Amino acid sequence: MRKNFGPQSWLYPMPVLIVSTYDENGVPNAMNAAWGGIHDTNQLGVCIAPDHKTAKNLLARRAFCVAVGDVRHVAACDYVGLVSGNEEKEKLAKAGFHTQKSQFVDAPVIGELAMTLECKLLSYDETTGCAVGEIVNVSADESVLDSDGKIDPVKLAPITFDSVHHRYLALGEVVGAAFRDGLKLK
Repeated sequence: MRKNFGPQSWLYPMPVLIVSTYDENGVPNAMNAAWGGIHDTNQLGVCIAPDHKTAKNLLARRAFCVAVGDVRHVAACDYVGLVSGNEEKEKLAKAGFHTQKSQFVDAPVIGELAMTLECKLLSYDETTGCAVGEIVNVSADESVLDSDGKIDPVKLAPITFDSVHHRYLALGEVVGAAFRDGLKLK
């Protein structure tokens, strides 16, 4: 038997995405975006309410970066979602984050978060808050690469948001081989 919950914004896994932008003066800002993910080939979609400083920044600069929240930085990732950049000017410093300018877009890369998608803004819907960006580069710290030079999700230690219980969970256990295990059923 199934239990019905009605309409909810529940989905597993829900990536913890830290969106970083520059303001009109080149000051970096970041926020924890509750909803987002791959939108289309080489595109990322993320929901950012129009009143957020990040929304204003990405519209002004037409660029943003999206870092993957990880186990090592749970508190800092949560903090940048709790505090508004409109009110706290030292938000990134208080989170313990340091930034450098992306080589590909006019947005900051957060050094402490090991994987970042660097995006040019394609569209922003002020009614829904949905921003769509073209992914022009994915960068990763060498500390999370495997012996083949690819991102190792175990080393990355990404977290997911449990929107039902309001917690962060670690991801990582391998349970199957994509594009291979289903062949057994053919």
